[in-house]
Amino acid sequence: MQTTIPRSTLRTKRVLDVVGAALGLVLTAPLLLVIALLVAVGLGRPVIFRQERPGLHGEVFTILKFRTMREVDEAKGQVTDAQRLTRFGKFLRSTSIDELPSLWNILRGDMSIVGPRPSLVRYLELYTPEESRRHDVRPGLTGLAQVRGRNALPWPERLRSDVEYVDSLSIGLDLRILLRTVVVVLSREGINAPGHVSSDVFTGTEAMSGSHA
Repeated sequence: MQTTIPRSTLRTKRVLDVVGAALGLVLTAPLLLVIALLVAVGLGRPVIFRQERPGLHGEVFTILKFRTMREVDEAKGQVTDAQRLTRFGKFLRSTSIDELPSLWNILRGDMSIVGPRPSLVRYLELYTPEESRRHDVRPGLTGLAQVRGRNALPWPERLRSDVEYVDSLSIGLDLRILLRTVVVVLSREGINAPGHVSSDVFTGTEAMSGSHA
């Protein structure tokens, strides 16, 4: 089912996204430069991590983030994500500073400030038709699922929250999510799923439900 969202709401949301992203890039420019230098020295190049993610209507775009992991180095035993993620990388993730380059994605129109978090492209074929409705809006830096538990929230609940956001989208809801996001980031809640350095792997709602039966 295609979600019908008032055009006036979408236009207002886009204007706020452009203004917010532009201001964010200007105000954080000194921080962006410092972090870029620290990443280059501590983790190497490239400084920016690029990965394809599904956006509005499932169309793929390249998301930009600060790099948080070292390169794979079998000789040093740095192979898994947990082994490659540095203390500095953990700090960037826990404070969401690694997400700041994504402001450029917002300015370009790939993303929104608030919306369902962009997951991996390979998950597209695993969503149910209902879950796929999360792509009826642009993905966001933060969203309803993030303020309800971030990566610690089980996948079925995350996806239900994403669809709930689509059905309830309003500027007022976005503002409430942004305020809650500040609290969540400062408290560093839900940074990773249990037993993982970030999110656990999505294998499909039915498969995951069966594994917990």
